[in-house]
Amino acid sequence: MNIRSDTELPPATREWGWKFHHLGVPTDRVMPGERYLPRYKFFVSGFESSPFGIEWMRFEKDSPVHPLIREVPHLAFVVEDLEEELTKRKFTVIGEPGEPSEGIRTAMIEYDGAPVELMEFTQ
Repeated sequence: MNIRSDTELPPATREWGWKFHHLGVPTDRVMPGERYLPRYKFFVSGFESSPFGIEWMRFEKDSPVHPLIREVPHLAFVVEDLEEELTKRKFTVIGEPGEPSEGIRTAMIEYDGAPVELMEFTQ
């Protein structure tokens, strides 16, 4: 096991080339500027205005999204090739690859009990 010092970036950014995109935070509150994603039955907001990339997510009770994603905040990273990262790193996939918005492919993985979103921009 490699031990990372306090001053080192994590391997995902330092070695693998992933780029931080946002922090997704589940909430029960109605937030300003919500946009609805009918396929996943949840509302997103905040990303466009947050200087830190914080995205609020409010789920409907019957949302098909994995419970871990609905309950635990997640980090999201941009990757060059989504399929390659999923194959190369052999992550546990908890949200199958899909296109939540035009020009964006995503997949949700679980790592040590935490959800992580991988994003590939296709346009």
